[in-house]
Amino acid sequence: VETEDQTKGFEAEKDDFIEIEPDEIKKLKLTSAHTLEVDEFVALDEIDTRYLEKPYYLIPADGAALEAFSVLREAMKKKRVAARSCVVLYQRGREVVIQPFGKGMLLTELRTRDEMVSEKSVFEDLTSPKYDKDLLEIAELLIDKKVTKFDPSKFEDTYEDALIAMIDAKRKGKKPPKAAPPPKQNVVDLASVLRKSLAKEGIKAPSKAKPARKSA
Repeated sequence: VETEDQTKGFEAEKDDFIEIEPDEIKKLKLTSAHTLEVDEFVALDEIDTRYLEKPYYLIPADGAALEAFSVLREAMKKKRVAARSCVVLYQRGREVVIQPFGKGMLLTELRTRDEMVSEKSVFEDLTSPKYDKDLLEIAELLIDKKVTKFDPSKFEDTYEDALIAMIDAKRKGKKPPKAAPPPKQNVVDLASVLRKSLAKEGIKAPSKAKPARKSA
């Protein structure tokens, strides 16, 4: 279909389309009022992180708004709450939460409920099998050894690294590095993997306790 013959529309019912003109879509686009109206406040620990999508730094528009901005930020910090609001981003109304962040605030765009996949539809068939308590102890030891502070500077873009390596190899007239083969889809012995991980970290794995015997 040629571009000039294409049109936008909405399928109201099966095979029943409502045509929408470009001018009608333009009229729906919103303009920012450069103000934020707080709809409600919610406790920080009640915010479902699955809905958090894109963060923005928020500062007052001018010096006149600085006092009100600072007072609200400190009050929210003391009460450990975030503000829920709706703002215009990219000509569309977006639900957001606003929370204190350093000397300013952090405005985070939210996903809508329709964008979320229900966890029940994904986890419904999962069962809770019985597990070896020794495995749990080994896993806890490994976690204790690996616990550290959250540090975004450690993040790596492996795709970008591979792309740079390929470009560098081609520039030097060499063959691009081969991609690593996909891992074999064999059944993994979790106990063996955990014990090897502990040994690598220099941690002694707990030995299985022997069953108590009755004296004759």
